[in-house]
Amino acid sequence: MINTNRILVYFLLILFSISTTLTATAQRENNLKFAFSVAAISDSIQNLTIKAIIPKGIQLFSVKKSNEADAFISSLQLDTIFSKSLHANDSVVEIGQIQIIKQADGTISRLFSDSVQFIYPLHLHTDKDISLKGSFVWLGKKGDEYPSSEEKFKITVSANKQPISNTNTGLTKKSLWSIFLLTFLTGLLAILTPCVFPLIPVTVSFFLKRSGSREAGIRNAVIYSLSIIAIYTIPTLLLTLAFGDTVLYTIATSAVSNLLFFAIFIVFAISFFGAFELTLPNSWANKADEQAGKGGISGVFFMALTLVIVSFSCTGPIVGTLLGQTSSQGVTIAPIIGMLGFGVGLALPFSLFAFFPSMLHSLPKSGGWLNSVKVSFGFIELALAMKFLSSVDLIYHWHLLDRDVFLVIWIVDFFLLGYYLIGKLKFSHDSVLQFISVPRLFFAIASFCFSLYMVPGLWGAPLKALSGFIPPATTQDFNLENLKYSIGNDNSTNSIKQSGTNNKAIAPIKYIDKLEVPFGLTAYFDLEEGMSAAKALNKPVMLDFTGHSCANCRKMEEQVWKNAEVLKRIKENFVLISLYVDESTELPLTEQYTNAKGDKIVTLGEKNLDYEITKFGFNAQPLYMFLDLKGNSLSEIKYGYDADVPKFIAHLDAVKAAFDKGK
Repeated sequence: MINTNRILVYFLLILFSISTTLTATAQRENNLKFAFSVAAISDSIQNLTIKAIIPKGIQLFSVKKSNEADAFISSLQLDTIFSKSLHANDSVVEIGQIQIIKQADGTISRLFSDSVQFIYPLHLHTDKDISLKGSFVWLGKKGDEYPSSEEKFKITVSANKQPISNTNTGLTKKSLWSIFLLTFLTGLLAILTPCVFPLIPVTVSFFLKRSGSREAGIRNAVIYSLSIIAIYTIPTLLLTLAFGDTVLYTIATSAVSNLLFFAIFIVFAISFFGAFELTLPNSWANKADEQAGKGGISGVFFMALTLVIVSFSCTGPIVGTLLGQTSSQGVTIAPIIGMLGFGVGLALPFSLFAFFPSMLHSLPKSGGWLNSVKVSFGFIELALAMKFLSSVDLIYHWHLLDRDVFLVIWIVDFFLLGYYLIGKLKFSHDSVLQFISVPRLFFAIASFCFSLYMVPGLWGAPLKALSGFIPPATTQDFNLENLKYSIGNDNSTNSIKQSGTNNKAIAPIKYIDKLEVPFGLTAYFDLEEGMSAAKALNKPVMLDFTGHSCANCRKMEEQVWKNAEVLKRIKENFVLISLYVDESTELPLTEQYTNAKGDKIVTLGEKNLDYEITKFGFNAQPLYMFLDLKGNSLSEIKYGYDADVPKFIAHLDAVKAAFDKGK
């Protein structure tokens, strides 16, 4: 007989289980993921960052009120002991894609989707570690529903709140590692050039056959590889030691050097296209080859030297590009690390094939594909030549290669590269292309895609990925992107007028016919003029040490300055003084002088660079320093290139707070 009560109990249990599962599922769908962190900005200011990951279908309300009666907001609540440490709510930074909706009753809703970061500046001064406790009460919107919850947190705040200089520690290490990795990969790529690739099996087989044993062959191959690394690295090191820390940086950023690099790269590009062959004097290779025949360690070294000389026509442009880019980083050891990475990448295959000779059989045979690689390098060399000429054009204000003209050249260049790769464009040394290989097809697609990617830049699209290589947007006459910064922009946020009355600063006068900054910002290009404006406006100074040939300066502008929160702070809280260290404009005779080293300072760029080195002991760009009205530093942090937007915002807030505190 069926027990009716038992069936009823089972049925209720199943309903309860289903209900619980559905409730849990609904809660999971509504749940946002939060991460809480604290970072020291100064000895008395900590930034509490709340990062929210928002599921699809839900929007998160802002923490900022549209008016005093607005109740549709998320909020931070700290334990009573910490409640007084919060800044005013309008100092909270929100970073994310915001949607602003105006309701019928006139109220405004500020909603975030996908993800958002809330950064709260806190006044916390303690000589011991403390536990910061509180909760974040969030309000969401899901259709007609308004889910909400409370996220509690507890974070340990360290007593050691001194900020870390990002030019002397982490950033330098990070940039050096990235330089090494980039140049190492470039060295591996150089193996595929027609000057180097055919020598791999010949050289490795020579070592293994000539040596008395396999162990001796491996040892000679290792010495050979180390010799290649030394040949590329040691001259760079000696040049730095002989002429000082800044010699390669000076060479890389000077107009004369960039013009010389342009000419050299044009010649190399024409050579790669097959017009003629570039080689170092044959006598050099012959003498090195004679020494290599003597055997022993010295013989192996001269074999490596022979390789470097013979492969110069292919590796020379690559080495020149790497030296130019790494030297302009402003880090003394960067060019040495760059050449070390390139040498390791170029030498590594020789050792690997000596360790594993059977791998030689897997190498593709030399043939017409090597010439295709060489021609492809020719198109790339032509593009790089334009980069060097652009730097000179900016320094001397020729306006030959403004942003739109530059982009047209690059678009055509990379389109022709793709056209060549699919076999529609042929040069004198090319073999008959019976079919297109899969790798060649993918390289052609990549070249066409890159060319199309640049097309919107002709109308002002940001092209952030290329911001360090192409001329700045300020050189382009027709720029739709900049219209939003120019329309209605009267610089009212800076309170700068032509009149010096009523506590208003005089607008910039010096060098504005040659220099400008992006995004509708007002900047002074003369230190004294800018300091006078700062005193009139009672605002701290933001010193922007920059340069026409500074790739990282353009990256910072496009990736950081352009952020709405950053732009707002620069406009409203600071007087911006942009000091170009490579500006060629000659100073008036009354302003020319001889510096402490006995060097004659005659140009604006020389004056600005001398000030940067003398005042801050630094010679790299970009460098952002902040001064009070007496010219004293508001922070000892030498803030260089760092594309972390929240970090830059926090730094701006910290120096502004330091200025307000010292009033």
